[in-house]
Amino acid sequence: MQFPRLIVARQKFPDRRISDVAAEVHLQLASSSFAGKLKPGARVAIGVGSRGIHSIATIVRNVVLFWKDQGMRPFLFPAMGSHGAASAAGQADVLAHYGIVEATMGCPVISQLEVVSLGKTADGIEAFMDKMAYESDGVMLVGRVKWHTDFAGKIESGLFKMMAIGLGKFAGAQRYHSYAYNLGLEHVIRSVGRQVLKSGKILGGLAILEDANHNTAKLDAVPVEMMEQREEENLALVKSWMARIPMDLDILILDEIGKNISGAGMDTKVANRGVNGEYNPWDTAPRFNRIFVRDLSDLTYNSAVGLGMADVVTDRLVNRTNWEPTYINSLTANTPAAVRTPIHFPTDRECIQRIAPTVGKLDLSEVTYGWIRNTMELGRLALSENLRAQIAANPLLEIEATIDFDFDGGGNLISPFQPVEETAGAH
Repeated sequence: MQFPRLIVARQKFPDRRISDVAAEVHLQLASSSFAGKLKPGARVAIGVGSRGIHSIATIVRNVVLFWKDQGMRPFLFPAMGSHGAASAAGQADVLAHYGIVEATMGCPVISQLEVVSLGKTADGIEAFMDKMAYESDGVMLVGRVKWHTDFAGKIESGLFKMMAIGLGKFAGAQRYHSYAYNLGLEHVIRSVGRQVLKSGKILGGLAILEDANHNTAKLDAVPVEMMEQREEENLALVKSWMARIPMDLDILILDEIGKNISGAGMDTKVANRGVNGEYNPWDTAPRFNRIFVRDLSDLTYNSAVGLGMADVVTDRLVNRTNWEPTYINSLTANTPAAVRTPIHFPTDRECIQRIAPTVGKLDLSEVTYGWIRNTMELGRLALSENLRAQIAANPLLEIEATIDFDFDGGGNLISPFQPVEETAGAH
């Protein structure tokens, strides 16, 4: 099989980054009413989620500093449902990988799975909260607002989802996803979130919005009385900033998938796949006939959630998968199709050679390819040379170089992509 040459191009997304993230955290919290609800010496529980949020450690550390400056006693806890294999140690490890540990944050990090019941919604859904958080004097949430991988609505991922599924730990996450099977996830997120707010324990939240370059573009201290409305407004705003692959493709190549990249391993609304196996379900994204995933991210703890959305993967991806966290996360979310094992071959070369004839083109030189590091990093991508006219016609694309499909001695691709700065939120 003759492999085409590739055009490496840069997508010119608007740069919306906040120049001084730490200062913006303090500005937002100082202008909020959060501290006025507590007396000095109060214990403040700060809930932190997972995923690769840019500058998450910087943001969280400065949230801690703010509360200390107010004379409070903050502590951190994971608010991430079933992530980290649904274990207390695993969830602490997830935060540690993002640099969120007691030594760097300046306060305790308490990870445990015991929950307290907050009563039932009108639908009969029992709401839960982390027991240590409930026993504090007030709870603040720090989380990113973005689109969800499983559904489209006015509220998707964000502070409300963190209140519902994150605060409920594994016990809550299991129940909520079961109810969502019939009621819809947005309905469950809203109703459980409202039930959590009724507890009176929530002080507010710091919403994080990222631009198409994956930089922190907005921080918003959201008071409890405005949380639902602001969640809708922030989601609409961040959706308008969303990065996309610029054209339809026969074969989309991903260097990696992982829980640090997306809750579904790959962002379904970028890759245009459904967690239940649907091809091209989103009309907001280009169409891709086949997806080839080369490997897992090093920050996904060998959880391979999302591999079921690929058409072909490598043997090395399958062999390094830790099936226990993969199964736990998938079954908790009621998405078993997302972890089906696709066809797999020993080398990248064989994967492409086997999948290329399945896109309906007798002349394989007409097959179109796109290649990205992962669905979170779309600033640079490689496109096959037979797309040159479309690339040249797109004012948002800037051609950097033309390269070969380069394979090493083992028949595996040599990637032109490097990780973007702070993908793991290391600072």
